[in-house]
Amino acid sequence: MVNGPEQAAPTPAHRPRDTTPAELGFTPASPVAWLSPVQLAGTGLRVALSSIQGGYLDKRELQASFPDEVHRETGPDGDCWIDFVADLGDGFDATYSIAYLLAQPQLTVGEHVLPRGRALILGGDEVYPTPNAERYENRMVGPYHAALPAVAPGEDHPNMYALPGNHDWYDGLTAFLRLFTGTRRTGIGGWRLPQHRSYFAVELPGDWWLLAVDDQDSTYIDDPQLAYFSRVAANFGPQTKVIVASASPTWVQGDDVPGVYASLDYFVRSVIAPTEAQVRVMLSGDWHHYARYGNDERELITCGGGGAYLFPTHQLPETIEVPPADLPSPTPRETFSLRSRFPGKRLSQAYAASIFARLPKDNPSFIAMVGTLHTAILLAASGVIKSDFGSPLQKFALVPLVFLMSLVMAGTYAFAHLSDSVLGGLRRRVLGVLHGIAHLGLAALGTWAWWILPLHAWPWPWSLIAEIGIYGVLSGLAATELVAVYLLIAARFNVNLNELFSAQGIVDSKSFLRLHVAADGTLTIYPIGVRKVSRSWRVTPEGQPHESWLAPQDKLHARLIENPIVLKP
Repeated sequence: MVNGPEQAAPTPAHRPRDTTPAELGFTPASPVAWLSPVQLAGTGLRVALSSIQGGYLDKRELQASFPDEVHRETGPDGDCWIDFVADLGDGFDATYSIAYLLAQPQLTVGEHVLPRGRALILGGDEVYPTPNAERYENRMVGPYHAALPAVAPGEDHPNMYALPGNHDWYDGLTAFLRLFTGTRRTGIGGWRLPQHRSYFAVELPGDWWLLAVDDQDSTYIDDPQLAYFSRVAANFGPQTKVIVASASPTWVQGDDVPGVYASLDYFVRSVIAPTEAQVRVMLSGDWHHYARYGNDERELITCGGGGAYLFPTHQLPETIEVPPADLPSPTPRETFSLRSRFPGKRLSQAYAASIFARLPKDNPSFIAMVGTLHTAILLAASGVIKSDFGSPLQKFALVPLVFLMSLVMAGTYAFAHLSDSVLGGLRRRVLGVLHGIAHLGLAALGTWAWWILPLHAWPWPWSLIAEIGIYGVLSGLAATELVAVYLLIAARFNVNLNELFSAQGIVDSKSFLRLHVAADGTLTIYPIGVRKVSRSWRVTPEGQPHESWLAPQDKLHARLIENPIVLKP
């Protein structure tokens, strides 16, 4: 089975004359403010609902009735170029910078001239923070359409395949399936959308196959999906080489949480291993950086640099065991060494330390939230101080103060469990409690300092105005820096590491892969990094229909992260 009849991508009606939404047809989005109060509450709620209702929202069983094509990608010379990018649907500047590079007819990196891929694999999290039609349009579809509005005359339309990540899963894949597997949209700009399920198989030259597995955020693989891939694997033999793509790098995540690798281990063991085919490469996104683990038999590559905030590399273990040592599995365990990462360890550590400047600068609503909370504690404590100690009035005045103190402790405890909650453990509980105690200590110090100043004795309403306008701002800034201290310390224990970097929203140090499968079966992987994304764009209204709508004003430099990775047949 192969792709159906070719369908031409829609011809753009016009080229935009400016960057207004009316001209572009979409609204360029700002990066998600992950530490805004609304977003924090929403993230916690989504994580809870996703873990509770994931099974009820799972639409993969229904996909058994969808077409089950096996796709084939081969160039005119018997070889094939494929691009891989993941974690792309965030702020416009980073997302479009990568989309722009992917869309160019060729890239020159060092001494290598690399043509655009015949296929583009999206490795998960095509939209942030939650999926719906509008967000997909503004954060992913619009930028990729603008980067490749059409193809040049006589060129084949490249295909775009998409694997869902955990953010695509927050609505049970509803919006994802409508966009990538429906019949109403057959392409995004010059890219075509050939897939009909949330997972797919692509046959490549030289007896290589790419299998993209949807394991619903590392939970399990459904029976219809296993049946699909078992039918695909019937074509395999001992000479077959396999690239397995999944939405999360569970091979390295399993170093902390062994169970997350279980579904991928089962897939390899039950579907691929019986055919004696070799899994030579595993690809994923989810962690927003580039990292490669390898041994003589297999490469394990994380490349989640498509546009979302940077995730650190300095905490990565130097070696890992796959399957993890604590995961019961009949699969023989192998040791893999960390061979490359981007950004490098020192730069990643420098990014971590920049939390003190970036957290208050990029999260003004967070300052307002913690400042409001500390001001409320001051007002409640002032009510207790002003009451007659031992009187019924004082007992009543203690109620709001005790409530607010309890709110602080509950909030910091929950914050320590916000991301990667599956880890659990004593370290999260201890750090959450100590974080809360630190905030109560800061509130006590602030209350004491305020009461030795004459401002608290100003006549009402000036005293209230001073408490809100002066104390609120100062306590908000102090509490924000206290959170920065906590995040930096907690990250050393692998707690709230994600929040340490999501709070900063670092848009630079992005990456993607360009793969070449030669006709003789040699696979070459080019890891491409972008140290600094473009932040200024100019419209190109006089350009050709196939040229990008927007071009970078500042330099957008693609470079090789490491030497090309060559796998011989």
